[in-house]
Amino acid sequence: MSAHASTVDPKKAELWDTHHHSHDVISTRTLGYFLYLLSDGMLFATLFAAYGVLSYQHSYFGGPTPAEFVKPWYTFAQTIALFLSVLAYGFGMNALKHKNKSGLINGMLAAFVLGVVFLVLDIHDMSHLYSMGITIASSGGMSAFMVLTQVHATHIFFGLIWILVMIAQVMTKGFTEETVGRLLTLRMFWHLQAVIWVFVYIFVYLWGYIS
Repeated sequence: MSAHASTVDPKKAELWDTHHHSHDVISTRTLGYFLYLLSDGMLFATLFAAYGVLSYQHSYFGGPTPAEFVKPWYTFAQTIALFLSVLAYGFGMNALKHKNKSGLINGMLAAFVLGVVFLVLDIHDMSHLYSMGITIASSGGMSAFMVLTQVHATHIFFGLIWILVMIAQVMTKGFTEETVGRLLTLRMFWHLQAVIWVFVYIFVYLWGYIS
């Protein structure tokens, strides 16, 4: 070490920077919401684990199994609707980058309509099961099946409400810091629902159908 190196008095050293520095509010909120989404992912991981344990033949107690009522083409239509909804929202966010309010609103409206299509197909599917006498109380396997799929559908429902709220805010407030931050967190939420649905479609519907 150089003999000319300056020494620091520990009693006078500033160990913590207490001054306020400007920061990106949107990035901070987005990070916070990302951490929330991790906990949401843990919720779905738990539901998938429960379904994996209860998806074997003995868990249905001689009752109906997914192989008897799952229609792959039907759930594939749901998949297309949800993926197109995410794509439409992505186009809306691209319009946001160019400060195109009408393009953003049109993209969000398209995402909303396609999300409604997905939800209507899900409600129709559940209604069909109930008409066949298949309920959440039919067996442990059916309980795991319905809870997992309907928790995801509930997320879609609240996501649709969120889209409507954001359309109203964009129309009334424009591109404010709060509005843009909420649009970004909504994008993260909506993309996560599509990712979760991929696992639901493959490991719940397709796996249940072929097993």
